[in-house]
Amino acid sequence: MYVVCHNDGMNKSRQNSNHQLVIKWLKKCRLQQNLTMRQLGTLLDEPFQFVSKIENGQRNLSVGEFLQYCEALEADPSDFIASLKK
Repeated sequence: MYVVCHNDGMNKSRQNSNHQLVIKWLKKCRLQQNLTMRQLGTLLDEPFQFVSKIENGQRNLSVGEFLQYCEALEADPSDFIASLKK
């Protein structure tokens, strides 16, 4: 059984707002770990420009990339979800 989710009801401004919250949280986690963009890029096996583009909002993250990012930062993705409910 497959569940298909569509964004039809979500407008662009809400998508952008949620994306900004993800970026802000990931950057906060990176800074709490005292990691530079270059160091995080190394942990992700990506060039530092990958991290820079994400933090500058020039690149979106897939769910899989978000989870890898969290793992590299030793951050629990459920903490991000919980922060949205506050």
